[in-house]
Amino acid sequence: MARHGWNAGVRRWRLVALLGVGLVVLALVITLVDTLPGEKGSTRGTTPDGDKVYGTPAVPAHPAKPQVGWGFTHTQYSADDGEDAAVERVRAELAGQGRPVPQIQHIMGWGAGNPEPVKGRYDFSAMDRRMDFVRGSEGTPVVTLCCAPDWMKGGKPGADNTDWSRPSLEKAPERAHYGDFAKLAATVAKRYPDVRHFLVWNEFKGFWNDEERRWDYEGYTELYNLVYKELKKVDEDIMVGGPYLVMDSVDPRRTEGVAKEPKGPWGRMDQRPLDAFDYWNKHKAGADFVVVDGASYTADDEMLPDEFKATDKFAAVGTWLRARTGGLPLWWAEYYVEPGDSQDDRDDWSEAHRVAVQASGLMAMARSGATSGFYWNPQKKDGTACAGCLWTSTRVSDGGAALPMLRLIERFGKEFGPGTRYEKVPVAADNRPDVRVLADDEAVLVVNTLDRRISAEVDGQRFEMEGYKVTWLKR
Repeated sequence: MARHGWNAGVRRWRLVALLGVGLVVLALVITLVDTLPGEKGSTRGTTPDGDKVYGTPAVPAHPAKPQVGWGFTHTQYSADDGEDAAVERVRAELAGQGRPVPQIQHIMGWGAGNPEPVKGRYDFSAMDRRMDFVRGSEGTPVVTLCCAPDWMKGGKPGADNTDWSRPSLEKAPERAHYGDFAKLAATVAKRYPDVRHFLVWNEFKGFWNDEERRWDYEGYTELYNLVYKELKKVDEDIMVGGPYLVMDSVDPRRTEGVAKEPKGPWGRMDQRPLDAFDYWNKHKAGADFVVVDGASYTADDEMLPDEFKATDKFAAVGTWLRARTGGLPLWWAEYYVEPGDSQDDRDDWSEAHRVAVQASGLMAMARSGATSGFYWNPQKKDGTACAGCLWTSTRVSDGGAALPMLRLIERFGKEFGPGTRYEKVPVAADNRPDVRVLADDEAVLVVNTLDRRISAEVDGQRFEMEGYKVTWLKR
């Protein structure tokens, strides 16, 4: 018995030893798998089947249209994360609008992780969470195809090597990897078949030609065309738009480097983005809509002749763009009316002032034929004070409450969606200099541009307006 026990112990020891060796070997195998030959980067947390359909998307029964209406962009912090009750509050608010609220999500950055840390290995976990929120809020998902994984732009591959610094994030893919980026775009389209609208890149980031002091519009257009063709291979009904240029303007007295048109009291257009637009427009493989962004103020943060009249720039630029594209639907991917400080914070105005000027900007875009626009949501990680945010922080249980800016976007999108025919309405002569008005056959939006109470008469209706008041009238 004793000998048998000893032998049993030996066998147990040998078994433990073998298991230990096996675990070591397994660890080595995992390490080797995580660092595949030729890729030289960790694939931890990634999967090779990035194009596998995620979740249970509700693919629209009818082909997508090239306009989606007025919505917002998810940025670094959004309502997909936080206390359950607060997240649900935002979700229910958006879902209860009676129309899908368009929502943009980037594929890398602004809340999304590195989608392809190593070539052929994907990690869409963060983006999946954002898509879950968009779907849960019954929104229209829109994807901005920016930015590019590190290995496409000269950086190190690997799940642990992503450089999130701004210079790295905003670097364009190297030309040799344009095709790889286009294939990544196709992978995204296959993963989320309910996404029918794609914006190619963001603000020409990384496409600046230092030697010639102009935009590298040839490089961008080459990338755009490859992406456009790959997306159409996935589904010809996918809607694709570009070039997502920043339409910069300068002081109206400036004469060097400016365009003849468009111009106005708000300023004159920098010629360089217009040149870039014309090149893309002439050489593009195709486009279902045109997308740009910009600010009402000049490159020197001047609001001319004042913050309200400066928004006329959106109308002038919109008219110029549509005249060159045969009337393609026009989107404003971003629009700004309040200059930011050194940290890009915009909190010098009262919320009433901010909402009034934003409303003026939306009205100017719509008047020139824009059908879609996206408010860049400046949501913060913590706290309840957030200038211009759409809802209170979801990091607290009683958060997620709709704020005035969200109310404006929701109502504007509901009243003035794609296909709206705008009408002129009578405004009392003494009110004309002080109010801004936009109307269709059912609703009238009136903005008091003064920081004081006025008595207004619009469309035959007389009513009082507090300073910077935004008022909706029914017709």
